[in-house]
Amino acid sequence: MTTHILAIDQGTTSTRAIAFDLAFKPCATAQVALTQHFPQPGWVEHDADEIWAATIDVCRQVIAAVGGADKIACIGITNQRETTIVWDRETGRPLHRAIVWQDRRTADVCARMRGDGIEPRVQEKTGLLLDPYFSATKLKWILDHLDARDVERACFGTVDSHLLFRLTGGRVHATDATNASRTMLYDINARRWDEGLCAIFDAPRAMLPTVRASAGEFGETEPNLFGRSIPITGVAGDQQAALFGHGCFRPGMAKATYGTGCFLMMNMGRAPPRSRNRLLATVGYAVGDDFAYALEGSIFSAGATMQWLRDGLRLIKDSAESEAMAASLPDNGGVYLVPAFAGLGAPQWNAQARGAIVGLTRDSRAEHVVRAGLEAVAYQTADLIAALRADGAPPISSLLVDGGLTANAWAMQFLSDVCDVEVVRPAFQEVTALGAARLAATGAGLSSDVPAAIGNRTWRPSMPNEKRGELMERWRAAVAGVEAAGS
Repeated sequence: MTTHILAIDQGTTSTRAIAFDLAFKPCATAQVALTQHFPQPGWVEHDADEIWAATIDVCRQVIAAVGGADKIACIGITNQRETTIVWDRETGRPLHRAIVWQDRRTADVCARMRGDGIEPRVQEKTGLLLDPYFSATKLKWILDHLDARDVERACFGTVDSHLLFRLTGGRVHATDATNASRTMLYDINARRWDEGLCAIFDAPRAMLPTVRASAGEFGETEPNLFGRSIPITGVAGDQQAALFGHGCFRPGMAKATYGTGCFLMMNMGRAPPRSRNRLLATVGYAVGDDFAYALEGSIFSAGATMQWLRDGLRLIKDSAESEAMAASLPDNGGVYLVPAFAGLGAPQWNAQARGAIVGLTRDSRAEHVVRAGLEAVAYQTADLIAALRADGAPPISSLLVDGGLTANAWAMQFLSDVCDVEVVRPAFQEVTALGAARLAATGAGLSSDVPAAIGNRTWRPSMPNEKRGELMERWRAAVAGVEAAGS
């Protein structure tokens, strides 16, 4: 008897599988860390074969823990978005390392295209800006570095598409609308691949996967992988899966996920939104007749900032230590950290910017730098909320949050204070995997009424407006200095 749903959550730093029962209670989990490759400054790559092996490993562990493949009703996949893979159509093997969403190697290409006046056309069709973050220029770079014979038999896809291809034994080359909307090749208005965009980025149309809804039949796994064929019935990019997992089904509902980066996304309803403040318009989810667009702001470094403070500067032993260090200070001592390690995301979208710590004095200590790293996450989120307001989005009544950084109560209170919004954290933090499981259940016909994640901790703003304004003014001055230095 099938009693569980298997969620595959393939992220930037690890690959995870979680089995949920039919009431969406987590029952078993397994996780494998993912090797990060940095061939040159600003370049970030993953080994797609390593991702594949880790996916099979964690799935087998979880399936065994719940009693075998006969217990699994269906599989949902969620993935790091924009990361670009090109593989051999016959073997499924990658033809180049995956180029990760953080990678900035095509910044000059994007700058030239902007200079040629291409960006308005790209933004009108895709909702995106011309930036190395997205898949199209990564794909072009890979194709430019392959032999012509390899290109002839190549498939392109984001991580979900590659896993789906290999899980089904090469029978299915598909993706879902949320992932397609992050490639810079997909027209979100017409909801299809765009021939003109493919021509701009030299992307052969035959290489692209079929685009499907986020919930529905995607095929079945090869029987030899897990002991029997299991239907795959849900696919979504990680941030959209989190939107679904939080239950952001009404326009104006918003969530922020604090992982390696931070991604704030608001449901904008059925009409494609237009941003005048450099936010991204994207597909929120596509489930049957229920289709929602979203506005999104992307921060490239959130948890990555804490990793740098731990592994790079060695100021903390673990992320949990940062809470006590920040709380030990009466204020930030005028120290601001702008974590532009891979450029700045929304709303600046400056690929050339590099990180900086400003405001240091002889009185500055390690605690000030650590606190500045935590504060930077809140300031960047506040910038995104300000951009949403300027775009005419509904006011945020409660910001739903998830991700590792939300375990830091000091950081969440500061986030609430600086953004002047209520911040709500659910009891179960793996909301991305939960969203994948709920999409899979919906696609398999197991769930017609999808519940939202349930909050168990709330922070409310208590900072005076004058203090909030002063902090944001100094933060924006620090950002302006970084941008000026990188120009």
